[in-house]
Amino acid sequence: MTSKLSKMAIKNCCVVLIIFALAIVQAVGYDTELYETSACDSTACFDALHGALGDCSCNVDTIDYFNNVKIFPRIQSLVTKDYFRFYKVNLKKECPFWADDSRCAMKYCHIKTCSKESIPGFESGYENEQEEEVPAAKYTEQAQTPCNSDTDHDPALGYLNMTLSAASQYEIAKWKAYDDSVGNFCECDDKDVEAEYIDLSLNPERYTGYKGPSAHRIWRSIYQENCFRPKLNPYQSFPYVLSSDLGNMCLEKRVFYRAVSGLHSSINIHLCSKFLLSEKKLGFAAPPEGEWGPNLAEFQRRFDPSQTFGEGPNWLKNLYFVYLLEMRALAKAGPYLEREDYFTGNPVEDEETRDAIRNMIGVIYTFPDHFNESSMFNGGSQAGKLKQEFRDHFWNISRIMDCVGCDKCKLWGKLQTQGLGTALKILFSGQWDSFEGDPDQGKLMLRHKSHKRLQRTEIVALFNAFARLSNSIRELENFRHMLSSQTETQKKSIFGNVPGDVGAKKELCSGGAKPKIWS
Repeated sequence: MTSKLSKMAIKNCCVVLIIFALAIVQAVGYDTELYETSACDSTACFDALHGALGDCSCNVDTIDYFNNVKIFPRIQSLVTKDYFRFYKVNLKKECPFWADDSRCAMKYCHIKTCSKESIPGFESGYENEQEEEVPAAKYTEQAQTPCNSDTDHDPALGYLNMTLSAASQYEIAKWKAYDDSVGNFCECDDKDVEAEYIDLSLNPERYTGYKGPSAHRIWRSIYQENCFRPKLNPYQSFPYVLSSDLGNMCLEKRVFYRAVSGLHSSINIHLCSKFLLSEKKLGFAAPPEGEWGPNLAEFQRRFDPSQTFGEGPNWLKNLYFVYLLEMRALAKAGPYLEREDYFTGNPVEDEETRDAIRNMIGVIYTFPDHFNESSMFNGGSQAGKLKQEFRDHFWNISRIMDCVGCDKCKLWGKLQTQGLGTALKILFSGQWDSFEGDPDQGKLMLRHKSHKRLQRTEIVALFNAFARLSNSIRELENFRHMLSSQTETQKKSIFGNVPGDVGAKKELCSGGAKPKIWS
C-alpha cells in the first residue's frame, strides 16, 4: 500500500513539473531556445532562396534580376520627387487595443514634422484637392440659395424645406463613412485634425533601438490574433505559421499570411541594413547623429535557418511574394496612375514626375509573370464572406500600428501598411476590374478629389511601400555578397588556402551560443 502511494506521489510530482515546464515555455513565447546548434554556414539564408515562390507562376531569380536591374533605380529616384516625399499621417492616435505607455525614449525614435506652408505647392491647392464636402452639408441653411430674387416666385407656394437636423446630418456622415470603408482595406487618418505632414527624406527608416516586450507585442498580436492560422497548430508558443502547415489553409488565407510575413521580412531587412552601430558607444566615441550601417550578425539572427526553426528562407521568399503582389497592383491601376496629375505647383517637377511614372509603369507591364488575383475569392456567398474577413483582418493590422511606441517606427509601419492596404484595395475591391465606363478615361489628367478612386495619401503610400520592398530585395544582394566574403575569409583563416574537409568543419561549428527565435 505504501509503495503504491509513493508511486502515485512520484507521478503527481512529474505531472506538476511537466505543467510547470509548459507554462514557462508558453510565457517565454517565441524567444524560447529551440535548438542547441549555432549557425554554421553563413550563406544558409540564401541556399533555399531560389526557384518557384509558390501560389504563383513566378520564381525568385526572375524577380531578383527584374527588380535590381530595372525597377530599383527607377523607384528610388521616383520617391525622391516632392509629390512622394511628403506623407500626411496622424501619429498621435491612442492604441485602440490595449493600454501601453511604453514609449521609446531614444532620440532616434523621434521624427521631424513640417508645416503646411513648407509643402511645395500647398498655396496653389495641394491641400484643397484632398478636401471633400460632407454629404449633409448641401442641406444646411448656409448652403441654400435664396429664392426671393425671382419676381415670379411665390415663397408661400414653392416653399421646400431643404435643411436637415444635426442628428440626420450625423447619420448621413455615418453612411458615407461606411460606404468608404467597404472598398478600403486599411484605416486612413490623413484627414484627422491631428494629422501632420512629414518629410520622409528627413526621417529615413532604420533601426532606432526600439525593442523589447512592447515591440514584440505588436507582431505577436498581428500573427496570433489577426492572421489566418491552421485550425490545428501544435506550436502555440511560436507565433508564425510553419511553411509545412500553409498547405492546410486555402489560397486566400495563405496569400494574406504570406503578404504580412513578407512585409515583416522587409521591415527587418531595413533595420538590419541601417542598424544603429553606435548604440553601445559612449561619450565622444558616438557620433552626434548616430552611426548607421549593415549588421551582418543581426541579419543572421533573424533569418538563418538554425535560428528560426528553419523558417528564415521561407520568410525571405514571402518578401518576394508581397513584392509581386504590390507590383501587380501597380500594373492593374497603371492606366489610372499614368493619368494622375501629381501636382505640387512646380510645372517642371510635375512633368518629370509624370514621365518617371509612365516610364516605370511601362517597365512593370513587361514583367512576364504577374500575380493572378482573379483566382481568388471565387465561390459565391462564401467567397464574399471570406473577402470581408480578409478586409477586416487587415483593417485591424493597420490599427495596430497606432500601438507602436517609437514614432519613427510607427511612421514607417503605418506608411507600409497603408501601401499594402492600397494594393489590396486595387486587387480585390472590384473597382479596378474594368476601366470601361469611366468618363475620365483617356481625357484629362486627374487631380484627385473625393470621388476619385485613390486619394493622394494612398498613392504616396503605395509607391513608397513598393520602394521599400524593392530596396529590401536589393539589400539582400548586398548581404549575400557580404556573407559570401565572410565565409571565404573564415575558411582561409581556419584552413589556409586549402579547402577543409566537411568533418573538420562540422566539428568546428558544433559549439557556440544557443540561438533564439527571430523577434
